[in-house]
Order: sequence, then C-alpha cells, then structure tokens
Amino acid sequence: MKVLIVDDEEMIRNVLKEYVEFEGDEADEAADGMEAVKKCRENDYDIVLMDVMMPRLDGFSAVKEIRKTKDVPVIMLSARGEEYDKLFGFEIGVDDYVTKPFSPKEVTARMRAIVRRKTAADSSARRDILKFEGLEIDMAGRNVYVDGVRVDLTPKEYELLFYMAKNNGIALSREKLLYEVWGFDFYGDDRTVDTHVKMLRSSLKDYRKFIVTLRSVGYKFEAPQSNS
Repeated sequence: MKVLIVDDEEMIRNVLKEYVEFEGDEADEAADGMEAVKKCRENDYDIVLMDVMMPRLDGFSAVKEIRKTKDVPVIMLSARGEEYDKLFGFEIGVDDYVTKPFSPKEVTARMRAIVRRKTAADSSARRDILKFEGLEIDMAGRNVYVDGVRVDLTPKEYELLFYMAKNNGIALSREKLLYEVWGFDFYGDDRTVDTHVKMLRSSLKDYRKFIVTLRSVGYKFEAPQSNS
C-alpha cells in the first residue's frame, strides 16, 4: 500500500511515516496542499492523510483539486474539531476525520480499515448496470446517470447510493448506514447520514423519489428495477 502524508509539521510527518513503514507500507510526504495536489497528479496512492491548516493551499482545497483527477480515499487530520469542519469535510468527499492530538496507531488502523473496504467494494463490483426508470448505476465504473446524463457524486454519495440500491426495498436505519458505508470505526452521528442523503437527493433530481424517509428509523431505497 502506498500512502501520501500531507502536513506542514515535519515532526507529524515523520511520526506517521514511521508507523506506516513499520506496517510494511510505502510512505510519501508533502509539506503543503500545493505539493500534495502535484504529487497526486503524478503518482497513484492508496490513501492520503491530509492536514487541514497548511500554507499555500489548505487541506480542504487540496482535496477538491485531487478529486478532479483521482478517486483516492482521504483521512483529514486537524486540530479543529468543530462539527461544521467535519461536516464540510464529509460534504467534499473525505472518508474520515481525525482530530489532533491523535494516536498514530489509531490513524494507521483507520487507514487500513478504509483501504480494506474500498478494495472489497471494488472487487465485488460487477459491470452490471442497475436501472431504475431513468436512473442508471454503473457499479464497476462508479458512474451514475440521470436520464442519460452523467452526474458527479462524491465518493461517499456514490457508496451510499450503491449500498441503498443493492438493498432495494429494505428499511435501513441510520446506524446501519453509518456502519456499512462509513465503517465501524467512524465516530460520526445520524446527522452525517442525513447530510449525505440530502446531497444525494439533490444530485438524483426527479429520482430523489426513490429515497424514502422512514420516520424515527432511517431510509429506504424503493424503486422498480428495469431490465438491463
């Protein structure tokens, strides 16, 4: 596994690099957001550990730029633990958010859990395209089309839609969605799910009707499946 560690503090980079390499993985470094974007354009990484507050280009802006060309998992590292910072991070597609000071051992454990989930999802994806009226979900290509027009979803929006569509007709609690889409090691709450459902509904336009809210429970994807 190849990891990019992005932080303007050399000591933090060194500590994380030591733990990553101790696990037998390869670690690369960047001291600011601009360098991180450049390295992601030139190299392929399995995951990025990204600080938020950095000179030249902050972590959030760097993630937005990286997402234009690479669908790589990202864990944000920040001394700012306010809820709106975390929600903003999830809205732009980060996979996890760790508040400083943190345990390097915990960070690497979260990192490996995220990469395992992504690898499992990629390996289980088939070329089949799920069709629900004018909504098409290309599982292997990770593309979604609304009436033939490709829509841009964040990685978490796609994973949420994919999981719900696979469980068409099944009631899913917010806790179940948090566990299956974000993972057992995620420390978010119900509002994280609600925020992503709101964004996903907006992206699906008329087909937002397929995501049904179940009061006091969660959500259900309910749609007649068309033949491929």
